[in-house]
Amino acid sequence: MSKTLFITGASTGIGAATARAAVASGWSVALMARSEDKLTALVDEIGDAALALPGDVTDLPQVEDAVAKAAAHFGGIDAAFANAGKGLDTPGTENGDPEEWRQLVDLNIMGLLYTARATLPELRKTKGHLLLTGSAAGRNHIKGSIYGATKWFVHGYGGNMSDEMRDWGGRCTVISPGMVDTPFFDTPKPDKIQPEDIADAVVFALNQNPRAELREIHIMPTG
Repeated sequence: MSKTLFITGASTGIGAATARAAVASGWSVALMARSEDKLTALVDEIGDAALALPGDVTDLPQVEDAVAKAAAHFGGIDAAFANAGKGLDTPGTENGDPEEWRQLVDLNIMGLLYTARATLPELRKTKGHLLLTGSAAGRNHIKGSIYGATKWFVHGYGGNMSDEMRDWGGRCTVISPGMVDTPFFDTPKPDKIQPEDIADAVVFALNQNPRAELREIHIMPTG
């Protein structure tokens, strides 16, 4: 029986590419995102190995419901990829939009925490794997970047979770990309990392021998 990967932010970009790559590697995928039409199209493309779970990752009961449906449908969850995230349209502190900051923190931090909270009971059963989308912006200081500060949280939390999960045989990996050509940006970035490159890194981490934990995979464009 195939293992199951739960993915947030699954309808486009890194999430969708990871769904395709994971299924190609023999996994089943449970896909959560707000865009029901895009999720449905992706599941239609992938087939029976995928399950669409429309919902808002910033709403804990919705995440818990999606995880419960995924576990019931596939018989358990072996890995979870907390991938949903966003940037800011108006950067900076003095000129920034506090309401936009709230939305950023709700998705990049609280949504990630809700995903971990909801999936950890299932991952504990399977000695499973938690993966988090970090960023080069979470490893390097960028002038005044509030977005980058949310990713510093992800990197710190990922290391903390590695130390916690090893107590019961689990693993945690931070996937840390530089600029990726995804809908995250308003204009295409064809010379930068492609979503498929990040998806390959996720699958590589997942398929490591259970005795080995890749705590971080940092990927930068060559161009």
